Amino acid sequence: MSRVVVTGGAGRLGRSVVAALAEAGHEVVSIDQATLEGLPAEQIAVDLLDLEAASSAFAEIAPDAVVHLAAIAVPGALPDPDIYRINTQLVWSVLQASLDAGVRKMLLASSPTVMGYGSPSGWEPQYLPLDEKHPTAPWNGYGMSKVAMEQIVQMAVRQHGHRMRFGAFRPCYVIAPEEWAGAPTQQGHTVAERIANPELSAVALFNYVDARDAGAFVDAWIRKADEVPNGSTFFVGAPDALYDGDTADGIRQYLPTAAGAAEQLSGTQSMFSSENAARLLGWRATRLWRDELVREEAVA
Repeated sequence: MSRVVVTGGAGRLGRSVVAALAEAGHEVVSIDQATLEGLPAEQIAVDLLDLEAASSAFAEIAPDAVVHLAAIAVPGALPDPDIYRINTQLVWSVLQASLDAGVRKMLLASSPTVMGYGSPSGWEPQYLPLDEKHPTAPWNGYGMSKVAMEQIVQMAVRQHGHRMRFGAFRPCYVIAPEEWAGAPTQQGHTVAERIANPELSAVALFNYVDARDAGAFVDAWIRKADEVPNGSTFFVGAPDALYDGDTADGIRQYLPTAAGAAEQLSGTQSMFSSENAARLLGWRATRLWRDELVREEAVA
C-alpha cells in the first residue's frame, strides 16, 4: 500500500480520513498543528505556511500521496482576506513540498460552497442536482479561496501533470461518527436538531456526508488516480437530503430562490450529485442519516 501524508489529519474530517486509509492498509502520517490521542498514524507538527519546514518534513517522510485537508475550515472564522490568503498559501506550500519530495499523487479538499448558495444577493441554481459542471459563484473569502485552490490544482496539472496526478473533492457537510449519537456538529447543534429544524440544514442545501464515507472516497481516489482524468473534481455526498420529507418540498419552503428547479428532483434525492465519483471511482456513500441517526426512545 501507499505511504500517505494527510494534512489536517487531527481535524473532524481528517481523523476519519486517516482511520479509513489506515484500515485500508496505507501507512499514514498526519501533519497538523494539533495531535489526537489514538489516531492510527504517525503525527508530526509542522507549520505548513513555512515552505522550508514543509519541504523538509515531506522530504523526510517521502510519501507516495498527499491528501491536503488543512485549511481555515469555517466561513467567517477570520476576515475574508485572511481566509483567502491562508488557504491559498497552504496549497502553494503543500504543492511545492510535494513536488520537491517526488510525490506521485495529491488530492485537495475543496467545498460545495463554491456554488455560491447563501449569497446575501440571492442564489438560484441553473439546474438540480448540482454537479461538477455547474458554474461556481463564490460570494465570500472562504468560497473564493476554495475556487482558487481548485484552480491551482488545474494549473498544477498543466505544469506537472506529466509526473504527478492531481484531484480535488468537495465533501458535503461532514458528520463525524459520534455526531449521529448526539455530539455537537461543527455549528454547535446536533444532527437531530438539524432534522427537527430544517432551517439549520437548508443553509447548506440539506447536504451531508458521513466522515467515514468521505474517508472511503479518499482511499478510492488514491487507488484509482492513475485511471481517471488528471485534475478531476468530485462532489462527495450522500445520495439523499438531510431533510425529513421530499427534498422538493423542503426547497420550496426553506429555499424559495431555488424553487424553480425543485421539480427536477424526486423523492428524497440530494441537491448534489456524486455520480462523477461513482462513474470514475466506483465510490458511493453507504451511510444514510435515516439509518445512522441515534434517536431517543420515547419514554412510556
